[in-house]
Amino acid sequence: MRKFYILFLTSLLFATLSLTAGKIRPVSTYSIVAYDRETGQLGVAVQSHWFSVGPIVPWVESGIGAIATQSFVEVSYGPLGLALLKAGKSPEDAIKALVAADKNQDVRQVAMVDAQGRAVAHTGKNCIPEAGHYIGDGFTCQANLMLKNTVWDAMANAFLKTKGELADRLVAALEAAEAEGGDIRGKQSAALIVVRGKSTGVVWKDRLFDLRIEDHPTPVQELKRLLRLNKAYNHMNLGDEYLTEDKIEEAMKAYTKAMEMYPNNAEMIFWPAVTLAASGNVEKSLPLFKKVFSMDKNWAILLPRLPKVGQLPDDSVLVQKILSMAPKKKE
Repeated sequence: MRKFYILFLTSLLFATLSLTAGKIRPVSTYSIVAYDRETGQLGVAVQSHWFSVGPIVPWVESGIGAIATQSFVEVSYGPLGLALLKAGKSPEDAIKALVAADKNQDVRQVAMVDAQGRAVAHTGKNCIPEAGHYIGDGFTCQANLMLKNTVWDAMANAFLKTKGELADRLVAALEAAEAEGGDIRGKQSAALIVVRGKSTGVVWKDRLFDLRIEDHPTPVQELKRLLRLNKAYNHMNLGDEYLTEDKIEEAMKAYTKAMEMYPNNAEMIFWPAVTLAASGNVEKSLPLFKKVFSMDKNWAILLPRLPKVGQLPDDSVLVQKILSMAPKKKE
C-alpha cells in the first residue's frame, strides 16, 4: 500500500509540475526553515519585496516538516513536498523528486526540513544573483536577488546565536538578513509559521504562530511586533482555558503575564478585572476597571450586559460599584 501511495504521489507530482510549468511567479526572497530539537517545533519565516508572500512561500505541517519554495516560485513544491515527507521520503529524496519533475528547476529555490531535523536545500543555477543557501543542523537559510552574497550566512549565525523560542530565532534570522542588505529591491511583505512538534490532530491547534504582513514599509519589524502581541494573546487564551476549568488562580497568572506584556491594551485589562470581580476579589478589580474605563468609555457600556450572559454575578450593587470607577460626565 505504501509503495502504491508513493507511486501515486510521483505521478501526481509530474502531472502537477507539467501543468504549472508555464505559470512562473517571480517571488524572489530570503527565508529560513527550521526544526527545534528541544520542543520538536517546526517553522518557516520569510521576507520578500513581493505582495503577500505568506500564502506562497511557507508550508509547514506538525510532525511532518517545513518547506520554503521561492525564487521563480513553484507553489506546488509546498504541498507536494509535505505529501512526499508524509509518505516516508527523506527531505533529500523529496527535493530530488520535485526538482527532477520540473523543467524549470534552474530558476527554483526550495528548502526543506523534516520532523527529524534533516535539512536540505536547492538553489537553481539561474536564480538571480546574489543567490545561495546555508544548510545547518536542523535548519537551512536561503536567499536570492540579494544585495550581498553574505545574507544567508548572516541569517544562519543569527539563528544559532539567538536564545529563546523557535519563533524568536526565526525572526532574528530575518533581522540579520535585513542588516546585511537584504533584498536588492527593498522590503514589502513577511510571514512566520510555527507548529507544534507533535500533531494534536486538529490543524488550527497545531499552529502556534501564523502571522502575515501583506504590505508594509518595514515588514520584519512589524512581524516582530505582531509576534510579541501574539504571545500576549496566547497568555490571554490560556487564561480563558483555565477560567472554563474554574482555575481562577492559574487564570489570573496567565492574564497578568499578558497585561505585563501589553499594559495599555484595554481588553487585556478588562477581562482579568471581570474574572477578579466574578470570583469575589472586587476590591482588586476596581483599579483595573478604572484604568479601562478611562481608556474607552464603551467598556463601561459593555459591563452591565455581562450579568445577563453569566459573565458576572447578577448583582446590581456590584455592577454599580464597578461603574463608579468610570470617569464622571462633565456637566
